[in-house]
Amino acid sequence: MSVWCCANQKGGVGKTTTTVALASLIAAEGRRVLVIDLDPHASLSHWLAPSAANIGRGLADLFSADAPAPGDLIIASGAPNLDVLPAQAGLATVERHGIGKQGLGLVLSKALAELAPRYDAILLDCPPTLGVLMVSALAAADLLIAPTQTEPLALHGLDGLLRTAQMIERSRGRELPRRIVPTMYDKRTRAAQDTLASMRARHPGLVWESEIPVDTRLREASRDAQAQALAQTVSRGVVAYARLLAWLRGEPVVPEEIAA
Repeated sequence: MSVWCCANQKGGVGKTTTTVALASLIAAEGRRVLVIDLDPHASLSHWLAPSAANIGRGLADLFSADAPAPGDLIIASGAPNLDVLPAQAGLATVERHGIGKQGLGLVLSKALAELAPRYDAILLDCPPTLGVLMVSALAAADLLIAPTQTEPLALHGLDGLLRTAQMIERSRGRELPRRIVPTMYDKRTRAAQDTLASMRARHPGLVWESEIPVDTRLREASRDAQAQALAQTVSRGVVAYARLLAWLRGEPVVPEEIAA
């Protein structure tokens, strides 16, 4: 069982889309997948489990004094084999008041240890700010996936995230492998081309050799809260995510011209 953490210290770079796409593709293989939404905005939860807002329970409850069992908070998504531990707005309170409190950093790792036997993969979707939730996710992860929009300002958030990852490595005493995924790439623009070149020059060996293109079908899947349809869609974005999944696993990657 692997725990993958999608994170960046900048919003709007494709973290949630990347988490949902990878999780949906893995689940479509018949593997049991859990996605955990750590972002108080709960975008992933609204995408994969729209009913979560009506239930009113979620990840924030694990940080309460009378915390329920993690398994009691899990909701089935609209796709087979794919479950969600939804976020709540109350996670913002955890961020504001959790710094320095003993034990909060262990809540997520304990929940993962309890849930791990049920799943083949667990993916964590982080908030775009450095705090208790992101640090907890990085500390518990086997792999850090850093989706990074191919525009100049996104590189600053990436640099901050990689510094945080180094800090986590020193703290936990073991390596945190990391992979950088260029997202929202528009090859027609000079800004995207220059940003991608700079990303690869600054972080050799960490950046995926391909890119996730701008794809309206990914936005439509999010709008329509479709997880199952996303894995079944044949589009530039979904094909790119399938190739990314193979790369993350260390599997042979189908050449882009053949995949298309």
